[in-house]
Amino acid sequence: MLAAALFAAGIAPLVRAQQTRVTPAEIAALPKEAAGPGTSGLAGIRTTVLAGDPGKEGPYTIELRVPPHTSIQAHAHRDARTAIVVSGIWYFGYGSKADPALVKRLPPGSFYSEPAADPHFALTRDAPAVVYITGWGPTDTVYVAKP
Repeated sequence: MLAAALFAAGIAPLVRAQQTRVTPAEIAALPKEAAGPGTSGLAGIRTTVLAGDPGKEGPYTIELRVPPHTSIQAHAHRDARTAIVVSGIWYFGYGSKADPALVKRLPPGSFYSEPAADPHFALTRDAPAVVYITGWGPTDTVYVAKP
């Protein structure tokens, strides 16, 4: 799945030069952060950098582990990103206001994009979700101001 995300982002040839093979057990052993470049910064969400550095120029891939009943308000990133839902059900929508009526239910294997500067939002319901996000750093997260 990671390779598919990198290919879809158009950066697979750049990352392939850095031969990387990581099993789920090895990913589980990587350091987890509460927040970092390109993340929501919400308590409970755990972020793992799988490749690159989202705070620096170049390709990166991060894993987000989002607990149940989490809402990520409308925000945008400076870089265009693509994502794959690895596990759980991820509810994702586009717009400058987090409206649960506008989300699409994305089960494991789903793919979506986060165009640069395009506001979007997400949530989980009764189950956690794991999402792999790939982009070209440096990235950031800018929340849409509440009216």
